[in-house]
Amino acid sequence: MDHARPFIAIVDDEQAVRRALVRLLRASRIDAEAFATGEAFLSSLKIREPDCLILDLQMAGFTGRDLQRLLVGSRFPVIILTGYDEPSVREQCIADGAAAYLRKPLRSDLLLASIHAAIH
Repeated sequence: MDHARPFIAIVDDEQAVRRALVRLLRASRIDAEAFATGEAFLSSLKIREPDCLILDLQMAGFTGRDLQRLLVGSRFPVIILTGYDEPSVREQCIADGAAAYLRKPLRSDLLLASIHAAIH
């Protein structure tokens, strides 16, 4: 990690979720930036790569699963969020390198512990 404070990117198409996660992370002394689409996140990589990505699976169009597949082998860990836990999808996400697979609604302590484990 290159930063004194970790930088976490969030990709979720729900504005309320993005806002809540950014507040939680910043209150926990973690820098965070949220993106409504995978495409917006990919564009941001030209400027700054995150220490970890929090990624919602269920998004219209370019899904979180599509983005995770594209990022296989990247230098930063990916934490998957989903409101719809499907065992086969969970297994695929873990096989593709997900650092954690968490169900919504999230427990903040579990998310923070997952971030800590992923970046250390």
